[in-house]
Amino acid sequence: MTRLDSAIRRLTAQRDLLDWAARGIAGLPGYVLEFGLGNGRTYDHLRARLPERTIYVFERSPAAHPACMPPPDRLVVGDIFETLPRFAARVGPGSVVLIHSDLGTGDDAGNRVFCRQLSPLVAPLLAPGGLLLADQPFDLPDCRDVCGEVGIKRERYFAYRRPAPDAG
Repeated sequence: MTRLDSAIRRLTAQRDLLDWAARGIAGLPGYVLEFGLGNGRTYDHLRARLPERTIYVFERSPAAHPACMPPPDRLVVGDIFETLPRFAARVGPGSVVLIHSDLGTGDDAGNRVFCRQLSPLVAPLLAPGGLLLADQPFDLPDCRDVCGEVGIKRERYFAYRRPAPDAG
């Protein structure tokens, strides 16, 4: 498979998961978080699919296309290990219904360590029924891997849902 084919498959999986998640969180209260703005494509897609939602974007060094920049009050700039705990303290546990994380680099071992360290900061934020979609695996023991519900090839993209209390 060429790198172009691989990029197309990854972006298609990403789009399909974001569309599925937008439908899957309908009726659930909570914020949406985007980890990694990049050039703003997925943020733009999320705001088009979820116009009624408040979307916060976490980015170390924003450099997106000007049309894809979030409003200044929804852009959280800095190291996510510093900014996310402050955000969590402000909004409280269980206040986020969807997190999309696209923070991976070409360093697989480094990505695994990064996501393992980020997992305990993310887990308390997810509301019951909330989803985390990511380009890298997270360690979320209180969440279910739900990639099979969407038909995304395992390891292509990762999807987790915090079960609702009555769902077991």
